[in-house]
Amino acid sequence: MYKNYLKYIIDFLAALLLITILSPLILLSFLVIKLEDPKGPVIFRQKRIGLKGREFLVFKLRSMRVETQDASGKELNDSERMLKYGELFRKLSVDELPQLFNILKGDMSFIGPRPLPIIYAPYYNEEENRRHDIKPGISGWAQVNGRNSITWEDKFKLDIEYVDNINFLFDLKIAFLTVYKVFSKSDVVVRGNDTNVDFHTYRKEQNNGK
Repeated sequence: MYKNYLKYIIDFLAALLLITILSPLILLSFLVIKLEDPKGPVIFRQKRIGLKGREFLVFKLRSMRVETQDASGKELNDSERMLKYGELFRKLSVDELPQLFNILKGDMSFIGPRPLPIIYAPYYNEEENRRHDIKPGISGWAQVNGRNSITWEDKFKLDIEYVDNINFLFDLKIAFLTVYKVFSKSDVVVRGNDTNVDFHTYRKEQNNGK
Protein backbone atom coordinates (compact mmCIF):
# COMPACT_ATOMS: atom_id res chain seq x y z
CA MET A 1 0.00 0.00 0.00
CA TYR A 2 2.82 2.41 0.85
CA LYS A 3 4.69 1.80 -2.42
CA ASN A 4 1.66 2.22 -4.67
CA TYR A 5 -0.38 4.90 -2.88
CA LEU A 6 0.92 6.49 0.32
CA LYS A 7 4.39 7.23 -1.06
CA TYR A 8 2.94 9.41 -3.84
CA ILE A 9 0.60 11.26 -1.44
CA ILE A 10 3.44 11.95 1.03
CA ASP A 11 5.73 13.06 -1.83
CA PHE A 12 3.16 15.48 -3.23
CA LEU A 13 2.24 17.09 0.11
CA ALA A 14 5.87 17.32 1.28
CA ALA A 15 6.98 18.87 -2.04
CA LEU A 16 4.19 21.44 -1.84
CA LEU A 17 5.16 22.32 1.74
CA LEU A 18 8.88 22.59 0.95
CA ILE A 19 8.29 24.77 -2.12
CA THR A 20 6.29 27.14 0.10
CA ILE A 21 8.93 27.20 2.85
CA LEU A 22 11.96 27.36 0.54
CA SER A 23 10.55 29.76 -2.05
CA PRO A 24 12.70 32.69 -0.71
CA LEU A 25 15.86 30.56 -1.08
CA ILE A 26 14.82 29.43 -4.57
CA LEU A 27 14.12 33.02 -5.66
CA LEU A 28 17.41 34.22 -4.13
CA SER A 29 19.25 31.49 -6.07
CA PHE A 30 17.55 32.65 -9.28
CA LEU A 31 18.78 36.20 -8.60
CA VAL A 32 22.36 35.08 -7.84
CA ILE A 33 22.57 33.09 -11.09
CA LYS A 34 21.13 35.91 -13.21
CA LEU A 35 23.43 38.53 -11.69
CA GLU A 36 26.55 36.47 -12.35
CA ASP A 37 25.64 35.13 -15.79
CA PRO A 38 22.58 36.92 -17.23
CA LYS A 39 22.95 35.38 -20.70
CA GLY A 40 21.63 31.94 -19.86
CA PRO A 41 18.45 30.51 -18.29
CA VAL A 42 18.17 30.08 -14.54
CA ILE A 43 16.77 26.56 -14.85
CA PHE A 44 18.77 23.80 -16.51
CA ARG A 45 16.60 21.16 -18.19
CA GLN A 46 17.79 17.76 -19.34
CA LYS A 47 16.07 14.60 -20.54
CA ARG A 48 16.42 11.72 -18.10
CA ILE A 49 15.14 8.15 -17.86
CA GLY A 50 12.16 7.77 -15.55
CA LEU A 51 9.55 5.21 -14.51
CA LYS A 52 9.35 2.23 -16.91
CA GLY A 53 12.08 3.79 -19.04
CA ARG A 54 9.98 6.79 -20.04
CA GLU A 55 11.78 10.06 -20.75
CA PHE A 56 11.08 13.24 -18.79
CA LEU A 57 12.70 16.64 -18.29
CA VAL A 58 14.53 17.00 -14.99
CA PHE A 59 14.86 20.53 -13.56
CA LYS A 60 17.98 21.88 -11.84
CA LEU A 61 19.39 25.29 -11.02
CA ARG A 62 22.04 26.17 -13.58
CA SER A 63 25.45 26.13 -11.91
CA MET A 64 27.69 26.62 -14.96
CA ARG A 65 28.31 29.45 -17.41
CA VAL A 66 26.71 29.31 -20.84
CA GLU A 67 30.02 29.86 -22.64
CA THR A 68 31.98 26.73 -23.50
CA GLN A 69 35.04 28.60 -24.83
CA ASP A 70 37.18 31.49 -23.58
CA ALA A 71 38.02 34.64 -25.60
CA SER A 72 40.82 32.84 -27.43
CA GLY A 73 38.57 29.97 -28.49
CA LYS A 74 39.98 27.46 -25.98
CA GLU A 75 37.47 24.88 -24.72
CA LEU A 76 36.63 25.37 -21.06
CA ASN A 77 36.33 22.38 -18.74
CA ASP A 78 33.53 22.02 -16.21
CA SER A 79 35.58 23.53 -13.37
CA GLU A 80 36.41 26.60 -15.45
CA ARG A 81 32.74 27.06 -16.41
CA MET A 82 31.48 26.75 -12.84
CA LEU A 83 29.64 29.82 -11.56
CA LYS A 84 31.03 31.53 -8.45
CA TYR A 85 28.29 30.00 -6.28
CA GLY A 86 27.78 26.93 -8.48
CA GLU A 87 30.08 24.68 -6.50
CA LEU A 88 28.39 25.70 -3.23
CA PHE A 89 24.97 25.04 -4.78
CA ARG A 90 26.08 21.53 -5.68
CA LYS A 91 27.77 20.76 -2.38
CA LEU A 92 24.62 21.79 -0.48
CA SER A 93 22.34 20.26 -3.17
CA VAL A 94 20.62 23.64 -3.62
CA ASP A 95 20.76 23.02 -7.39
CA GLU A 96 18.36 20.10 -6.88
CA LEU A 97 15.55 22.24 -5.41
CA PRO A 98 13.65 22.68 -8.72
CA GLN A 99 13.14 18.91 -8.70
CA LEU A 100 10.44 19.56 -6.12
CA PHE A 101 8.37 20.60 -9.16
CA ASN A 102 9.28 17.29 -10.84
CA ILE A 103 7.72 15.61 -7.80
CA LEU A 104 4.55 17.68 -8.09
CA LYS A 105 4.34 16.72 -11.78
CA GLY A 106 4.57 13.04 -10.81
CA ASP A 107 7.86 12.41 -12.64
CA MET A 108 9.94 11.90 -9.50
CA SER A 109 9.84 10.94 -5.84
CA PHE A 110 11.87 12.21 -2.90
CA ILE A 111 13.53 8.82 -2.51
CA GLY A 112 14.45 6.51 -5.38
CA PRO A 113 17.26 5.73 -7.83
CA ARG A 114 18.72 8.91 -9.28
CA PRO A 115 17.43 9.67 -12.82
CA LEU A 116 20.28 9.21 -15.30
CA PRO A 117 20.80 10.62 -18.83
CA ILE A 118 18.91 8.97 -21.67
CA ILE A 119 22.18 8.22 -23.46
CA TYR A 120 22.73 5.46 -20.87
CA ALA A 121 19.54 3.60 -21.84
CA PRO A 122 21.01 1.02 -24.27
CA TYR A 123 23.78 0.02 -21.86
CA TYR A 124 21.83 -1.36 -18.89
CA ASN A 125 21.55 -5.11 -18.52
CA GLU A 126 18.24 -6.70 -17.56
CA GLU A 127 18.92 -6.60 -13.82
CA GLU A 128 20.16 -3.00 -13.89
CA ASN A 129 17.03 -1.95 -15.80
CA ARG A 130 14.95 -2.90 -12.75
CA ARG A 131 15.97 0.45 -11.23
CA HIS A 132 13.35 1.93 -13.57
CA ASP A 133 10.51 -0.13 -12.05
CA ILE A 134 9.87 2.80 -9.71
CA LYS A 135 10.03 6.59 -10.00
CA PRO A 136 13.51 8.11 -9.75
CA GLY A 137 14.31 10.17 -6.67
CA ILE A 138 16.09 13.32 -5.56
CA SER A 139 18.10 11.09 -3.23
CA GLY A 140 18.44 7.35 -2.94
CA TRP A 141 20.08 4.40 -1.23
CA ALA A 142 23.13 4.64 -3.53
CA GLN A 143 23.50 8.37 -2.83
CA VAL A 144 23.80 7.87 0.93
CA ASN A 145 26.18 4.94 0.47
CA GLY A 146 28.94 6.55 -1.50
CA ARG A 147 27.30 8.75 -4.14
CA ASN A 148 29.99 9.30 -6.81
CA SER A 149 32.74 7.51 -4.89
CA ILE A 150 31.49 3.97 -5.62
CA THR A 151 31.47 1.94 -8.83
CA TRP A 152 28.57 1.83 -11.27
CA GLU A 153 27.98 -1.83 -10.36
CA ASP A 154 27.72 -0.97 -6.67
CA LYS A 155 25.37 1.95 -7.39
CA PHE A 156 23.02 -0.27 -9.37
CA LYS A 157 23.10 -3.04 -6.75
CA LEU A 158 22.04 -0.50 -4.12
CA ASP A 159 19.31 0.82 -6.44
CA ILE A 160 17.91 -2.69 -6.91
CA GLU A 161 18.14 -3.35 -3.16
CA TYR A 162 15.96 -0.29 -2.65
CA VAL A 163 13.47 -1.34 -5.35
CA ASP A 164 13.07 -4.71 -3.62
CA ASN A 165 12.66 -3.28 -0.12
CA ILE A 166 10.63 -0.06 -0.40
CA ASN A 167 8.86 0.86 2.81
CA PHE A 168 8.19 4.00 4.85
CA LEU A 169 10.92 3.39 7.45
CA PHE A 170 13.50 2.72 4.72
CA ASP A 171 12.57 6.02 3.03
CA LEU A 172 12.76 7.83 6.36
CA LYS A 173 16.23 6.38 7.01
CA ILE A 174 17.47 7.53 3.58
CA ALA A 175 15.95 10.99 4.10
CA PHE A 176 17.76 11.48 7.43
CA LEU A 177 21.03 10.15 5.99
CA THR A 178 20.67 12.52 3.03
CA VAL A 179 20.34 15.54 5.32
CA TYR A 180 23.38 14.36 7.29
CA LYS A 181 25.46 13.82 4.13
CA VAL A 182 24.55 17.24 2.73
CA PHE A 183 25.45 19.19 5.86
CA SER A 184 28.55 17.12 6.62
CA LYS A 185 29.54 17.38 2.91
CA SER A 186 30.28 13.67 3.02
CA ASP A 187 30.80 11.74 -0.25
CA VAL A 188 30.27 14.92 -2.25
CA VAL A 189 32.12 15.05 -5.55
CA VAL A 190 31.45 18.18 -7.58
CA ARG A 191 31.17 17.67 -11.30
CA GLY A 192 34.35 18.78 -13.02
CA ASN A 193 36.46 17.61 -10.07
CA ASP A 194 35.59 13.92 -10.03
CA THR A 195 37.20 11.01 -11.86
CA ASN A 196 34.03 9.05 -12.52
CA VAL A 197 33.58 7.86 -16.08
CA ASP A 198 30.14 8.34 -17.65
CA PHE A 199 28.24 5.05 -17.58
CA HIS A 200 27.92 4.61 -21.37
CA THR A 201 31.69 5.19 -21.77
CA TYR A 202 32.40 2.80 -18.90
CA ARG A 203 30.21 0.05 -20.36
CA LYS A 204 31.71 0.49 -23.85
CA GLU A 205 35.20 0.12 -22.38
CA GLN A 206 34.05 -3.01 -20.55
CA ASN A 207 32.62 -4.53 -23.72
CA ASN A 208 35.69 -3.66 -25.77
CA GLY A 209 37.87 -5.34 -23.19
CA LYS A 210 36.09 -8.66 -23.56
